[in-house]
Amino acid sequence: MFRIQPKFLPSLKEAILLTITILFIIGISIIYFESVPHIPIVASILILILYGLSKDLTFKELEYGMGEGAKAAIGSVFLFFFIGILVSSWIISGTIPALMQVGLTMVTPHFYFAVVFLVSALVGLGLGSSLTTAATIGTAFIGISTALDFSLPLTAGAVISGAFFGDKMSPLSDTTNLAASIARIDLFEHIKNMGWTTIPALLITMILFAFLSPTGQQLNMQQLYDFNKALSDTEMIYWYSFIPLLVMVILSIKKIPALLTLAISSIAGIILSFFHFKGQGVSRLFNVLYSGYVSQTGNATIDVLLTRGGIESMMFTVSLVLLALSMGGLLFTLGIIPRFLIQMEKILTNVGSLITVTALTGIMVNFLTGEQYLSILITGEMYQSQFEKLGLEGKHLSRVLEDAGTVVNPLVPWGVCGIFLTNVLGVPTIQYAPFAFFCILCPILTVLYGWTGWTIVEKK
Repeated sequence: MFRIQPKFLPSLKEAILLTITILFIIGISIIYFESVPHIPIVASILILILYGLSKDLTFKELEYGMGEGAKAAIGSVFLFFFIGILVSSWIISGTIPALMQVGLTMVTPHFYFAVVFLVSALVGLGLGSSLTTAATIGTAFIGISTALDFSLPLTAGAVISGAFFGDKMSPLSDTTNLAASIARIDLFEHIKNMGWTTIPALLITMILFAFLSPTGQQLNMQQLYDFNKALSDTEMIYWYSFIPLLVMVILSIKKIPALLTLAISSIAGIILSFFHFKGQGVSRLFNVLYSGYVSQTGNATIDVLLTRGGIESMMFTVSLVLLALSMGGLLFTLGIIPRFLIQMEKILTNVGSLITVTALTGIMVNFLTGEQYLSILITGEMYQSQFEKLGLEGKHLSRVLEDAGTVVNPLVPWGVCGIFLTNVLGVPTIQYAPFAFFCILCPILTVLYGWTGWTIVEKK
C-alpha cells in the first residue's frame, strides 16, 4: 500500500501532535518571520529524527527513509535543470521576448487578467505541463504586468489557474495519465468526467478575473506602446523566434517524454541564437545556460525581465524539493501518514463521506510531503477498494485525485510546484495562492458533488 513501509505506527494522538508541530513551525517561519522554507523544514526533519530515535529506531533506518523520500525527487530535479536551460535558450533565441510582444497585442482596456488566464489555459492544454507553461508564457505575462504596474500576485494567480487547468485536462499531462491509470479507467473517460467539476471552476474563475481586471482608465496605452518598442529595440525578436515553441508543441502532441521535449526545444533555441546574437560563442553560451542570461539593454524594466534562467536559477528549487521529500520519507518511516490514512478508513459510511475524506487525504499528503504525484498515488491506492465497496465507478476516484491532488500542490509553499512557481514567477506562494481561484474551486466542487450526488454514477 505504501511505497515506504513504516517501521512502526504511532498513536493517533502522537501523529496529530507531531503534524501540528511541524505545520506550525513551517507556517510561522514562512508567514510571520518571512523565512525561506529550507530552515523550518530542516528543523522539522531534526524533530522527526529525535522522535524516531526515542522510539528505538536506528539512525540508519531513519536515514534510509529520508533517502527513499528524496528518490521521488530525481525525475523532478532533472526536469527543473532542463527548464532552467530552456528559459535561457528561449531568451537568447528571442522566444520569450516574442511571447511578451504577442501577449501585449492581446492586452485590452478590459478583462486583462481573464485574458492571461485563458491564454495560459490554452497553452497548458497544448503542452500538458503546468510548470512549462508557467516558465514560458507565464514569465511573459509577469513581464507585461510589471511593465504596466499591474498586480503581480493577481497575474501569477491567473497564470497558475490557467496552467493547472491545462495540466489537468490535457491528455498529454503526466498527472492526468497517472490518475487514470491508478483508477484503472480509460484516459479520455477520465478527462470527460473531470469536465463536470473543471468546466464550472473554469467559468467561475474567468468571471472572477474579469471582475478583478483593471479598468480602461487604469491601462496606459502609451506605456504599453513604449514597452513594446523597447522589446523590439532589443533586436532579439525575429520571425523564427517562435520555432522553439512550435517544436515543443509538436513534440508534446507526439507524446515525447517531457525531458526530451525540453532538451530538443532548448537545442532549437540555442541554434537560432547564433543567427542574431552578436559575439555568440561556445564559452559564452555555456555560461548563459548555467548562470542564466544577463540583459544589458539599458532599459531597466527590460533588463529585470530578461535577466533570468540557467541551471543555477533552479538550485534553490532543487534543494528545497529534496528537503521537503526527505521530510515526507521520514513521515512515512515513522508511520505518521499511514496512521492518518488507516484512521480515515474507519469513517467511510456513504458516498459524501468517502469523497470528502479522499479529497482531504489528497490535500493532506500534498501539505505533508509537498508532492502531487505521491498525493495521487497514495490516495488512489488507499481508497480504491472503498470506492468499489460503495459501487462507485473508477472515474469518480480519478476525478477526486486530480481535483484535490494535482491542483492543490501549487498552493503549498514547500510543495514541488509551489517552490518552482515562486522561483520562476518571482511571486511568493502565500501572495498568489488567494488568487489561484481555479486551484481553490476544484476541491470545493468535488466535495460538493460528493454530498449532493450530482454526476455520481454507481456501477451497473
